[in-house]
Amino acid sequence: MFIVLTVGLTLLCVITTAVVPEQTPYRPADVVALLLAAAGPLALLLARYPTRRTWGAPLALAGAGSVITVNAVLGYTIGLLQWPPWIAVFLCFSTNGRWLRLASSALAGLSIAGFLLLDRGGVDMSTVSGIAMCCLIAAIGGEAARARRAHAVSLHEQELGRRREEALVAEGVLLTERNRLARELHDALGHSVNVMVLQAGVGRRVFGENPEFAQEALSSVETVGRRALVELDRMLRVLQPSGPGENVEEPAAPGLPDLTALVGQVRATGQEVHLTTGPEPELPLSAGSAQALYRIVQEALTNAVRHGSGAPIQVSVRHVGPDVTAEVHNRRSDEGAGRADRADRTPGAETGWRAGRGLTNMRERARMEGGRFEAGPVPGGFRVQVHLPVAGLGA
Repeated sequence: MFIVLTVGLTLLCVITTAVVPEQTPYRPADVVALLLAAAGPLALLLARYPTRRTWGAPLALAGAGSVITVNAVLGYTIGLLQWPPWIAVFLCFSTNGRWLRLASSALAGLSIAGFLLLDRGGVDMSTVSGIAMCCLIAAIGGEAARARRAHAVSLHEQELGRRREEALVAEGVLLTERNRLARELHDALGHSVNVMVLQAGVGRRVFGENPEFAQEALSSVETVGRRALVELDRMLRVLQPSGPGENVEEPAAPGLPDLTALVGQVRATGQEVHLTTGPEPELPLSAGSAQALYRIVQEALTNAVRHGSGAPIQVSVRHVGPDVTAEVHNRRSDEGAGRADRADRTPGAETGWRAGRGLTNMRERARMEGGRFEAGPVPGGFRVQVHLPVAGLGA
């Protein structure tokens, strides 16, 4: 577009010089005058090639100003040759370099001085004021264009920064949701699978001696498996709902009956588990805290069954002051008594629980609900303890 405008201005200058008759004291137009009329606008091309965004605009101003000076020396009228220098001044002041603008001001001053001193038509105050006004308008227009371009660049950078922040926030939310679903998958399905494996092992070993107990174990495997499928289906619907308007129903907040059923599942594997609860029929917890407590007890029982010594497990849930405290204590058995599948324990299980994802998930659940979590060896075994604030008092 810039080249097209420059060529159009060149043609206009040449045609005007050739058509408009000259008056004294100026020389009549000839071939040299036409060449100068073409050279002035074409000097603007230096602003684009080959030094664009550096010294291109000052070179264009120097070229257009030199053409005006030569034109005045040879005695030709200025005509439309005054417009290329003003355009070059605009281009110079629209750049970002301070030294470029200073150099452009000096070149413009030299061009104006050469014209005023060498022009044959004489100089009056109207001519000087007109030149000063044109120079001022060109400089102000260039500064305005530069400021507008800098403002546009600033807005673009701010928009990019905002988008990056939004992307980081969205990534953080996605990571948090993934961690939550990973905890749910690990706690719910991990516990169910472990219980099913233990119950199936018990049923296999006692199938010949006690078929009724074996059938009870297999029935429990089926029940736990169905519950695991329900949990898996719920999480899959959260990850990929079938429609934009589908709302996935959250399960009801677990209560003391759910903990009793959970302990019953573990007992069905042959593990001795004792549950002690307070007098309250329901836990005075919010829905999120109640679910967190249930998952923590569930994971603690799973770890006690997998990595414990097969000794009795003591589970207690009580409301003390502003907190609901749950404790899972895996007591060490010195007499060698243990669950039915003790001979099939994982090698190294005698050393106690291994610190891994389970303990990390339990600690994170307690932290998110404003509670406290403790886990570690104690005299006589290994203990997991969690304190969660009652509803209305959580952090």
